Amino acid sequence: MPAAGLPRDARVRRAGDFVALRQASGRLGGRCFSVRWRPNGLDHARLGLAISKRVSKRAVERNRIKRLVRESFRRARHGLPPIDLVVMAREAAAGVPGTELLVELDALWRRLPPLKPIEGTGTIAC
Repeated sequence: MPAAGLPRDARVRRAGDFVALRQASGRLGGRCFSVRWRPNGLDHARLGLAISKRVSKRAVERNRIKRLVRESFRRARHGLPPIDLVVMAREAAAGVPGTELLVELDALWRRLPPLKPIEGTGTIAC
């Protein structure tokens, strides 16, 4: 039986990738989350998380939000375009029930733009 976790190749891990996402990327936002995205040149989407102490001083609350974001991404990742994503939680996310956070995340995944290959170049355009 395959593992239900998020595989290593589905995560943004390198500091340089996070910096690139902060400098040049598309943005989406909702009440509880802000998402930065950019094409990654791979054949799958990757997720990075940035949940700061500003969201909640309690580590247990920040970890709950991270678990919910990862679970939502696990469910949606095969339908997402090949992009890198960084999800940043806002302060409002701390007091919101998990079901509402999942609904907002699902709406954000649907709002991501489809990426189309540029003919003859092998690159992807937004």
